[in-house]
Amino acid sequence: QVQLVDSGGGLVQAGGSLRLSCAASGRTVNIITMGWFRQAPGKEREFVASITWNDANPYYADSVKGRFTISRDNAKNTVYLQMNSLKPADTAVYYCAAAPSFALGPLTSASRYSYWGQGTQVAVSS
Repeated sequence: QVQLVDSGGGLVQAGGSLRLSCAASGRTVNIITMGWFRQAPGKEREFVASITWNDANPYYADSVKGRFTISRDNAKNTVYLQMNSLKPADTAVYYCAAAPSFALGPLTSASRYSYWGQGTQVAVSS
């Protein structure tokens, strides 16, 4: 099993920045990809960004490309999401997720990820 604890959310004005963190513990040796998803009220959970654990290859949703940066610190088993130029449309609960090496499906699909954090609220005011 893998446990994920995400943190770093808060309230920020439009144009501001936040950095989310996701600390992984347990059988992390089986993890191949880490991702961030978000869910706004009344909307489906959507993909934000992902990164491969070994070679740190990132992938972003078009809506955040150029504003968000995903990174990882292998020594700390932690993944970060640096969010700049935040917009009110970015308001959501953000979840980190981990996909094991045997996972199938596209990186952008929530079904690929077996483990999830508890979520951290991000609110952007206009």
